[in-house]
Amino acid sequence: MPLPKVDDDRPLRHVLGISGGKDSAALAVYLRDRVPNMEYFFCDTEKELPETYDFLARIEAYLGKPIARLNSERGFDHWLKVHGGLLPSSRVRWCTRQMKIRPFEEWVGDSHVVSYVGIRADEDRDGYISTKPNIRAVFPFKEDGITIEDVHRILEESGVGMPTYYEWRSRSGCFFCFFQRNIEWVGLKERHPDLYEQAKAYEKPATDAESGFTWTQGESLVQLEEPRRMEEIKQRAAAARERLANKTNNQRLIDVLGDDDDGDDACLICSL
Repeated sequence: MPLPKVDDDRPLRHVLGISGGKDSAALAVYLRDRVPNMEYFFCDTEKELPETYDFLARIEAYLGKPIARLNSERGFDHWLKVHGGLLPSSRVRWCTRQMKIRPFEEWVGDSHVVSYVGIRADEDRDGYISTKPNIRAVFPFKEDGITIEDVHRILEESGVGMPTYYEWRSRSGCFFCFFQRNIEWVGLKERHPDLYEQAKAYEKPATDAESGFTWTQGESLVQLEEPRRMEEIKQRAAAARERLANKTNNQRLIDVLGDDDDGDDACLICSL
């Protein structure tokens, strides 16, 4: 693929962001021997799932080089304090800006950068593309026709495998991501009850002076964890899986897991 022209003495860097998801991991595997001077980075919110950190270790072992951890001293709680306790939401996504985009652009500085992005040929999206003139995004999977089936094959054949959270979750990202579907919250409650309690502690009950905040629209995690409600969510998810089994066209896992939540998509920079 053609590289950007360099008209000064600034170095040219090749970088690939690892989100903790399958696509960026597969791209790292795919390009390991094609771009030997690649630099890898992970924007650490300090609120990731244990499975994510385990997956990063597997990727590092395969690549034979470390993945730079950005944000190690400025995680979620730091930025929550900076924003006066205002929790992020689908309408106010300061988490993406402060903990993903900003540390990446600070990390690359003024260097000429080729940023490799793991969006596949069978996806209709662009992902995060920096507006800084020294950063150029390239999409090897799109250029080479790599699809979801190829991603699964690449990870399986490399021995890296899939992140284990895909057994119950449709995306990488913080364990309290506000884009999670209800069935994913149930999965968090059952598999990581300690993290569920931490997420619950961030919620703000409504008072006479101000409105409250819950991670899911119109329902607190206290309400969601009630046994009857959890069983209802499981039944709805099972019905969705049954509908999928009766269809011949492929569906995204997020559609299988979805129930009566809104249709917002996750922040793309977190979902590769």
